[in-house]
Amino acid sequence: ITEFPNAEHLNELMIVGPITVRSACSHHLCPVIGKIWIGVLPNKNTNVIGLSKYARLVDWIMGRPQIQEEAIIQLADLIMDKTRPDGLAVVMEASHFCMSWRGVREMDSKMLNSVMRGAFLTNSELRREFLALIASRK
Repeated sequence: ITEFPNAEHLNELMIVGPITVRSACSHHLCPVIGKIWIGVLPNKNTNVIGLSKYARLVDWIMGRPQIQEEAIIQLADLIMDKTRPDGLAVVMEASHFCMSWRGVREMDSKMLNSVMRGAFLTNSELRREFLALIASRK
């Protein structure tokens, strides 16, 4: 992933998503299909990456069997490392076919979880803005 300096000194919330997730759960090797939203609060020292790179990072992390809880932490760690923003928010919603194909056969159940870093942990208004904006796009 190529990073570029933040030449324009971007410092406002940027949201990418929904990005389609295609993965498999590591417990049952059943499909996991869903969406990820990524919120970035850059600063003047943040590295900027191309919009498509967020989707590539999601594909790379989700391309191997694992559990959703660990996958979005890995994604957040990778984006934080590559871009060094003031804040990062990642929200994932997914259907786990192990829930619908086997055992309980729960057809409508989804898992929704989030990882918040930096300003998204300390600034509740920023967190609310991000969550409201992605909710309006679902």
